[in-house]
Amino acid sequence: MNSASKEGYSLGEIVANFGGELIGDADILIKQAAPLSTATAEHISFLANPKYRWQLGNCKAGAVIMNITERHATDLPRILSDNPYAYFAKVSALLNPTRAEAPGVHSTTVIEQAAIIPGSATIGAFTFVGARVKIGENVVIGPGCYLGDDVVIGDDSRLYPQVVVYHNCLIGKRVILHSGVVVGADGFGLAQENGCWIKVPQIGRVTIGNDVEVGANTTVDRGALDDTVIEDGVKLDNQIQIAHNVHIGAHTAMAGCVGVAGSARIGRHCTVGGGAVILGHLEIADRVNVSAGTLITKSIAKPGEYTSVMPFSSHSEWLRNAAHLRHLDKLAKKLGEMEKKIAELERKKQ
Repeated sequence: MNSASKEGYSLGEIVANFGGELIGDADILIKQAAPLSTATAEHISFLANPKYRWQLGNCKAGAVIMNITERHATDLPRILSDNPYAYFAKVSALLNPTRAEAPGVHSTTVIEQAAIIPGSATIGAFTFVGARVKIGENVVIGPGCYLGDDVVIGDDSRLYPQVVVYHNCLIGKRVILHSGVVVGADGFGLAQENGCWIKVPQIGRVTIGNDVEVGANTTVDRGALDDTVIEDGVKLDNQIQIAHNVHIGAHTAMAGCVGVAGSARIGRHCTVGGGAVILGHLEIADRVNVSAGTLITKSIAKPGEYTSVMPFSSHSEWLRNAAHLRHLDKLAKKLGEMEKKIAELERKKQ
């Protein structure tokens, strides 16, 4: 468990920072965050989902962040908020600030001509910085990163070790790219001629807005002609594939192993569950929630939740159901014929 940046913060200081209603002693000192099940007197925890309310009975936390509707659910010191999970995120960030890096460029870094690197930036060992790269203030580039020619990285962004950003790509401010991220690799553009594949040059870029976070080993391909665009505030989990010319709207979030095929356009404030697949050239409206494992084969014009996954079952039951599914078309035709015959019989009776 990480240690806090100082001895801790009193509940009074926390409420002064983030608001909310405090019930209990404002002088209680909080040093770290922990789950309800393991928290002790120096910890703060949270209850966001009512199904975990039972854990309050044995909870020993110094304080709990709770919804205002849970005011009487415990006698523990508590902070009431209309969004306890978001409140907890802010408190945890206060207790666990990102470690400050000493500015400077490691002696093993290779820097090509006309690159711009301010004195406030940090560049780790064995990093390559291409020609005419522009790095903003307070940027941290971890060891072993590669920045191609003409890459731009905005202020306060952080690249963890082994990130690759191909030429001409633009990274906004306060962006976090975790280890293994590849931004700007060629999209899967191929044309067929006489049974052979011909590579289509991928001459677009990737442009990433401000406050974006991209998880480990996620890939964002460059555009074939136009750019691949990731708007402000987008959050991408680990091991996601974003294909060429995809456009992801602001504040959309995707969980691990999502695949988005080329030229799909996804709206703002959407969520995509783990393992979901969105086929190419589709348009997804704003505020669409795609469930985990769902295959999206058509454009979605209205906000809401969309699911295509079937509940799991025993293998033998699944085999029987799969056999029935194969005959759905025949069954639908027979049902149509039966409906016609019933309609004819009803007409004769009249």
